[in-house]
Amino acid sequence: MDRRQFLKMSASAGLVTGIAPSFNLFAAPEDYTGNYYVVVQAQGGWDVTSFCDPKLNVPGEAEINHWARTGDIQTAGNIRYAPFADNQAFFDKYYQHMMVVNGVDAQTNSHDAGVVHNFSGRLAEGYPSLTALAASIHAPDLPIAYVNHGGYGETARLIRSSRLDNPSALINIINPNGQRWDPTTSHIPSADWQRVLNYHQARNTRLADATNLTPRQQYNRQVFRSSVTNGAILGDLRDNLAVLQGRDYDNTSLGQFQQQVDVTVASFISGVSASADMIVWGFDTHDDHDNLHSTELSYLTQGVDYLWEQAEAANIADRLVVVIASDFGRTPRYNDSNGKDHWPIGSTIFMQKNASWGNRVVGVTDEGHNALKINPVTLERDDNNGIIILPKDVMAAGRKLFGVDHGVISSAFPLREESQLDLFASSQQTAQLNDPRNSLQVV
Repeated sequence: MDRRQFLKMSASAGLVTGIAPSFNLFAAPEDYTGNYYVVVQAQGGWDVTSFCDPKLNVPGEAEINHWARTGDIQTAGNIRYAPFADNQAFFDKYYQHMMVVNGVDAQTNSHDAGVVHNFSGRLAEGYPSLTALAASIHAPDLPIAYVNHGGYGETARLIRSSRLDNPSALINIINPNGQRWDPTTSHIPSADWQRVLNYHQARNTRLADATNLTPRQQYNRQVFRSSVTNGAILGDLRDNLAVLQGRDYDNTSLGQFQQQVDVTVASFISGVSASADMIVWGFDTHDDHDNLHSTELSYLTQGVDYLWEQAEAANIADRLVVVIASDFGRTPRYNDSNGKDHWPIGSTIFMQKNASWGNRVVGVTDEGHNALKINPVTLERDDNNGIIILPKDVMAAGRKLFGVDHGVISSAFPLREESQLDLFASSQQTAQLNDPRNSLQVV
């Protein structure tokens, strides 16, 4: 589907570190033919024992999940999931296009540390996000190559991230001479506006070329200069975003996520962006866990489904690669407020249409949701010679999937190499433990 078809579809549906950084905010983009990369962040720490690493209750132990009183673990292909929220619809629809990585040990219960670790591969700050790496390597000359809607968005100064939260404001930035209520009309005549642009360009050039600037001042002025040059290049994005104006998104995590999707897809098909971070808030459920978490998991799965549907409508689904993860997991037990607290063990989901490595699970946890070691070659449980999967292993695999696992830029941010853990060995996966049946029905 071309841009005009996307506009029509959206309107009818009512939707819609030492390495020199790129300054091409409004550089003329060449046609981008690569993949589009999206990382979805489930903010707050998701409960994967009620999602993609389901756990039944163990007789004599603290209850792990209330749904397990009467429910049983479900399967879609080789992937197991909990009978909770809208999980069934999601896994039934996408199991062939996903790989679940369970038993990922974030090594922390801190939100800040967990976010940094799971989305950069290193517990300490400073490493770029997977999406920042992808944009800086695959699309450094796109005008707004890397879009960040929230969550972890470290760039390590490889490339600049852009926030596109407000389509109306962005339209005004792209076309400041257009009337806010009618961008097709102008504040001042075009000839006068061109004189203003010429003056600003000359002034910005003079400021940027000053010889008495500190490195930070020089960097900031280069960034500013690039941001106000040749704004007409973003005309397609302006037109694609214009159709989103006036849409009333629900004031929920799902509504916010849908807006992120619409803006991101618009930027992709406009030829100005290649990667994006999206975020679903609300997973930090220290009380009333089941009700709150069920809602947020439903928002997450419905939102990711919406992303794939919009990508299909825009004819870019074959080029879309998606990673879904969170800060960490949640305790395999309830607290006194019927909530669940922080737990270092979590999961990551990789998605790509018709991937050869789909319909697989790698990594395993025991009945109490403790991570178990797996053999880095066979991917099977190996208590003697195996390794615990860490975020650095997941991010190393993500870099390979994103095509950014080698080269000068990636080598400046090394991850663990000795394990040689190949998560995308399509013929191998990890057998999951048979959870004990809860013979004592809790009522």
